[in-house]
Amino acid sequence: MKVAVPTMGDKGLEELICAHFGRAETFTIVDIDSGDVEVLKNTSEHMGGTGLPPELISARGAHVMLAGGLGPKAVKMFEGFGIEVFIGATGTVRDAIADWKEGYLEEATDENACREHRH
Repeated sequence: MKVAVPTMGDKGLEELICAHFGRAETFTIVDIDSGDVEVLKNTSEHMGGTGLPPELISARGAHVMLAGGLGPKAVKMFEGFGIEVFIGATGTVRDAIADWKEGYLEEATDENACREHRH
């Protein structure tokens, strides 16, 4: 199972979570089963490229997205790709995965999506 996290850079499990999901510099993808870590540069249209973050992350085979928060459009896009989204992640990628495994993160819904991201 692959878990993706919006991150500030390329430090893998020790990288800090980016508070603004769509403008994260990178997305860190961790294969929970093998322990493999991939750092994916955010080349979406938010960063001057093409596509949207859910499309980039889905193409890498992620099953779960852990974020501090994100807008309802992103939540719906992830759901469309069959990717579960959990919010409330803080600290490092390692912290977010541990909190998710312990059940501390909340499943994202339209009701708890970031208000400033409603378009």
